[in-house]
Amino acid sequence: MLPSAYRLKERSSFSRVYARGKSCVTDLVVVYVLPNRLYTTRIGFSVSKKLGNSVSRNRVKRLLREASRELLPQIAMGYDVVIVARKKAASESLEHLLPALAGLFKKSGILKARD
Repeated sequence: MLPSAYRLKERSSFSRVYARGKSCVTDLVVVYVLPNRLYTTRIGFSVSKKLGNSVSRNRVKRLLREASRELLPQIAMGYDVVIVARKKAASESLEHLLPALAGLFKKSGILKARD
């Protein structure tokens, strides 16, 4: 599970990232990134009801949280990130979501090079 210190929770924080953040898109997910003035990177997840019933929405959120948790050591600190799932994400596995998310993080400039 993603530690609580790394989660974006407030509606106002989500709105700020949507309004002022830079976005990157694939057919599976959309990532919005905005620098914050903190020493941590906070990640929030958004999964619309258009994606399906609660079981499928929660499954997608679990997969996105797990992919983010695996990438967290490689993410630069000091950003607020909102990850929005698209319809196609409901039928994908972690093996497909992880590289898509890593590619978007790299494209947005928050993914550090591996040591």
